[in-house]
Amino acid sequence: MENVHLAVEDDDLYSGFNDYNHTFDAEELDNDVGFQQAVRTSHGRRPPMTAKFPGTAMGSRPLVSSIGTRVPMASSLGRVLTGAVQDGAAARPMTAIRAAGFTSSLTRGSSFDPLGQSRGPAPPLEAKNEDLPEEKIKLLERRVNELIEESCMAQSIGSLQLALEKAKEATRKERALVRQREQSGTGDHNNLDLTYSVLLNLANQYANNDMCTEALNTYQYLVKNKMFSNAGRLKVNMANIYVKQKNYPKAIKFYRMALDQISNAHKEVRIKIMENIGVVFVRLGQYSDAITSFQHIMSECPNIKAGYNLILCYFAIGDRDRMKTAFQKLISVPLNIDDEDKYIPHSDDPTSNMVIEAIKNDRLHQMERSLKALAEKYIMTAAKLIAPAIESSFAVGFDWCVEMVKNSQYVELANDLEINKAITYLRQKDFNKAVETLKTFEKKDSRVKSAAATNLSCLYFLERDYVQADRYAELAMTADRYNPAALINKGNTVCKQQDFEKAAEFYKEALRNDSSCTEALYNLGLTYKRLQRLDEALDCFHKLHAILRNCPQVMFQLAALYELVEERPQAMEWLLQVISVVPTDAKALAKLGELHDMEGDKTQAYHYYYESYRYFPSNIDVIEWLAAYHIETHFFEKAIQYFERATLIQPTEVKWQLMVASCFRKSGNYQKSLDMYKRIHSKFPENVECLRFLVRLCTDMGLADVQEFASKLKKLEKMRELREQRVKSGHEGSAKSRREGSAGSSEEVKTDSGHSSGSTRGERLSSRLRSLPTNNDPYEASSPKELDASYVDPLGPQVERPKTGAKKRLEDDFGDEELGDDLLPE
Repeated sequence: MENVHLAVEDDDLYSGFNDYNHTFDAEELDNDVGFQQAVRTSHGRRPPMTAKFPGTAMGSRPLVSSIGTRVPMASSLGRVLTGAVQDGAAARPMTAIRAAGFTSSLTRGSSFDPLGQSRGPAPPLEAKNEDLPEEKIKLLERRVNELIEESCMAQSIGSLQLALEKAKEATRKERALVRQREQSGTGDHNNLDLTYSVLLNLANQYANNDMCTEALNTYQYLVKNKMFSNAGRLKVNMANIYVKQKNYPKAIKFYRMALDQISNAHKEVRIKIMENIGVVFVRLGQYSDAITSFQHIMSECPNIKAGYNLILCYFAIGDRDRMKTAFQKLISVPLNIDDEDKYIPHSDDPTSNMVIEAIKNDRLHQMERSLKALAEKYIMTAAKLIAPAIESSFAVGFDWCVEMVKNSQYVELANDLEINKAITYLRQKDFNKAVETLKTFEKKDSRVKSAAATNLSCLYFLERDYVQADRYAELAMTADRYNPAALINKGNTVCKQQDFEKAAEFYKEALRNDSSCTEALYNLGLTYKRLQRLDEALDCFHKLHAILRNCPQVMFQLAALYELVEERPQAMEWLLQVISVVPTDAKALAKLGELHDMEGDKTQAYHYYYESYRYFPSNIDVIEWLAAYHIETHFFEKAIQYFERATLIQPTEVKWQLMVASCFRKSGNYQKSLDMYKRIHSKFPENVECLRFLVRLCTDMGLADVQEFASKLKKLEKMRELREQRVKSGHEGSAKSRREGSAGSSEEVKTDSGHSSGSTRGERLSSRLRSLPTNNDPYEASSPKELDASYVDPLGPQVERPKTGAKKRLEDDFGDEELGDDLLPE
């Protein structure tokens, strides 16, 4: 234990490791024999450590070893000794420790900083010098690519002008880039792909903006430049531009040039170009050349469009047999789509059901549905086209098409073709054949039976055979209760039976089955209107207006409903919207004039009445209002032309001719007035009013004819008195007999009142005009209030509001033309 020395806490175990003796310079290694010998030996071991030079020892300070003994550390050059054994004891490895952060001054307050963070942050990176040519070139290339992307994005959103501007700017930047490369001496490294992209985008944008000449020049530069590979395909784009310019021979030339430069490996591209060539030949009327192109397509890679176009060409040249062959090829074209059963869950596995639910309406399935719908549309159109041409009658031709379709993959189209056959009979006005054809579906499956019965119900409804219409509506509902068209027809027949509550229930059920059924919603609104449930009717038509934004019928109904709830400003607003959609609707204009007249705005009322007269100069109500307006404003000459127009429309009505004569008299033209009264008297010799004015005029003018007209007037007045007495006595006798033969006198009162109201019902002339013949000075005797009055309908509780033709149309809007009878689409 005497050799064991305990370490003192203040003694630094690592002291001396960082002491550096300047004697150990690298220049002295050449003079160190031991080092040179170690370098020359193959095993690299150092010779025994001896101090060759004075002062090479580390010092007299001992080193505590791993076993606690202090041994002197010596080296010939003061180098750290590793792995050496001195005096039988293992020496501590002499490795560099400063890099690990250990220093002899650790105990003197220095912190542990192995990462050197105390030295502060690292200096910033050297900024790129953008003035260098290489950096300018990179920035220009990036900017050109950004402009191309911006141009394409602008085109995708429809901003064609902006897309063209961006394409032009990209072209300018690309030219600046080429000049920059030439100036920097790197012109041989031009980016040809970038140049091609810029020019192609520019040509496309020229074409999109209908700048055909500029687009063709740009495409021509690309095609002729040998540095651009596969640029010959752009001749297809050039041919498309020639088609737009209707330069069809040149378009065919460029299509064929593009076809020559596309290898047979690109089969689909070649087929599309061949199809374009065929379509251009059709536009040129060269059907034989078009048939050659379409036949090649149908033999190499058949598709629906090419088959349909081939049928059209055969139909154009009238080749019956080839039409049949082409139709058979059309219905045999494979669509390469999955069966719809794939999307129906077949197991209880929730994972597979989730997958089916996810792909049920994905884009692939949507594409498949659209392709199938397009194929069915082409087949149906082709069948309707060739049916009258391939056989002696269209019925036989339809039957042949139906048989062919039944034996194909489109077997479900056979029934639709049969229904189209019935619709063709309707177009030919052969209703009996149409009904007979539709009746054959009564034993078919439910969907087809319901469709046929719906059409039959509508046909009978239009023929006003409401019993048969109701029967087939019931049949359609029984076959398919969820058919909204069948429910609408049933509601229409019930509505004709005046059972509006029940009709509304059918319309509601149709809406529950199909919320977008506009016919049901329209008819429901009309039903509520008839039931005086105006708020619900307004709600229906507001919903309908949200679906059909520009439907004038819906807006007119809204205006009528707002008028009924006495909100005239709202009614006028809706009528203005009607006029904005249909500016020539004479009835809407007349109704708007009537509302302004009710509001007391005569100027606006005259404007709209005059516009209505301008578009439809045969409306008696409008003519009467305009004539009365000019009489009220003392423009009698202008009133004459309106009364003359009414005379042309109703030549047997004496009142209009009396108005013309009266206007002449009021304007001071007595001679023309006298001549007019004489003409009226010659046409209507028993008219008392005309004779009265003749007597007055002849008296005022001092004519000798006054005696003749006065005697005729007396005879007519005496005959009128006798006639009135006979009528009065007859009424009294009939009333007396009824009182004697009947116990209930209330019915007699109703009959008499009904008779009097019936006699008043025919009076269509206003109080202003009706008072003319019975007064010596009718216009002066009539007050302005009387002049504004319109015809009064004494029937019903609606006598407080004057009625015009437009109002009458609103009240009769539950006629056949207003109900939404639903025919299936063709």
